[in-house]
Amino acid sequence: MEKKLCCILAACLAAAGVLAGCGKQGQGSEPVPGGQTQGGENNPGQQESGQPAASEELLSGKHHIKIHMKDYGVIEVELDADQAPITVTNFINLAKDGFYDGLTFHRIIEGFMMQGGDPNGDSTGGSDQEIKGEFSENGVDNTLSHTRGAISMARTDIPDSASSQFLIMHQDGLALDGKYACFGYVTSGMEIVDEICENAVVTDGNGMVSAENQPVIESIEVVD
Repeated sequence: MEKKLCCILAACLAAAGVLAGCGKQGQGSEPVPGGQTQGGENNPGQQESGQPAASEELLSGKHHIKIHMKDYGVIEVELDADQAPITVTNFINLAKDGFYDGLTFHRIIEGFMMQGGDPNGDSTGGSDQEIKGEFSENGVDNTLSHTRGAISMARTDIPDSASSQFLIMHQDGLALDGKYACFGYVTSGMEIVDEICENAVVTDGNGMVSAENQPVIESIEVVD
């Protein structure tokens, strides 16, 4: 199944002053606003879109992770499972399983955000499960804002299409509030985010980075 991923809505594109969407590869279509799969289809063996696994016990409270970046250092993040329990539970489970080990940040827009967690490294991949979008336009009371240092889930125009791809805000992107599932904030290491975003070598106005220049996630360590 062909997958699509972009990270922002058309309204936010104008605010950011950049083209930030992914059309269907090879078809020259208009950009679509950010997600994991196009057309709402499920991958083989995954749960129905937007639904946690039947046996899943959702996390609550605050949790902490360390994103170990090759050649850069460690970005520490506090996750808020009270605001986004499905998102935090999914992210921590993927991290504990080693899903993110060796993946990259493949899309970087200085002054906006950096996006990673795609096993294909080109905005087309994800994990085996899509999750519910925990944001107000999807009926979820999530008050976290996309300020500098926020971590949030990328998705397609389908609300319940987030999977593994996530973004870290380089600067405020408040136009994303209520439209994407913010689930925590960087507590240490924003200088690494600055360095990555300011020195990114992109191939187009959409912030795509060629494979050889993509910053590598050595691992995501779950602290608690």
